Amino acid sequence: MKCADKTVVITGGATGIGLALGRELGKRGARLILFEPRAERLAEAADSLAADDIDVKVFKGDVTNPESLTALADFAWAENGRADMLINNAGIGGSMKSVIKTDPAEARRIFEVNFWGMWAGISEFGRRFLAEEKPSAIYSVASENSLFNAFPFGGGAYVSSKHAIFGLMDVLRREAPDWLTTGVIIPGWVKSELSEANLKISAAMDTAEYAKIIAPQIEAGEYYIVSHGYNVVRFDERYDEMKKAFDQYAPRSEGDESYDVQRFFAEMQN
Repeated sequence: MKCADKTVVITGGATGIGLALGRELGKRGARLILFEPRAERLAEAADSLAADDIDVKVFKGDVTNPESLTALADFAWAENGRADMLINNAGIGGSMKSVIKTDPAEARRIFEVNFWGMWAGISEFGRRFLAEEKPSAIYSVASENSLFNAFPFGGGAYVSSKHAIFGLMDVLRREAPDWLTTGVIIPGWVKSELSEANLKISAAMDTAEYAKIIAPQIEAGEYYIVSHGYNVVRFDERYDEMKKAFDQYAPRSEGDESYDVQRFFAEMQN
């Protein structure tokens, strides 16, 4: 979807990847609506974008509050006629303790933002898109941590939430009608408040550079929105390990396709 004259709603859009991507899409003609809970950061972002002659509006709210997301959608339709694209970007990090030592309450808090907040956004905007049947798009920001564990230790709740987003979007893409574009954004190591909280960020990619890489992919309607090439090395390591296990303990055999779920459902429909 070309962004010129389209309304793009970005959750977590006042800082980091959300703000940088908003700026890049705004330069391509998008009309932005930024959403996040900190009013002062929204004001700063709006002033910064307006200085670049970008059409931007802001709305204060929290993705963990369904009523807040409904109000955001109402705002988009009232102010700009509709939303054309939702970019689910809001996310938080968390403890780098081991899985066993992490407080389950903290893990739930991370999932409330990183996973359930995205699901709620998809539900709220998706229902409106389906009712209108106009060209629309939903993107969700996962992570390289949805493909493999980038951290050498810890971060279990964050990594798990990103794996969950990857799976959620893979289901959504199969359900979506042709006119509803879907995509999963897979950042590698990018400078942000999130990465700064746990890691030295001198080696991380600048957010503006990152946005320039992924914006053309979004406009081209790609599903996998990718950036850091070395990620291939890491997810190949995971795939090769799994493939080795199957080759040793569950190799392909004659008739094994009878257990394939996708084939079963395809045959049921014929």
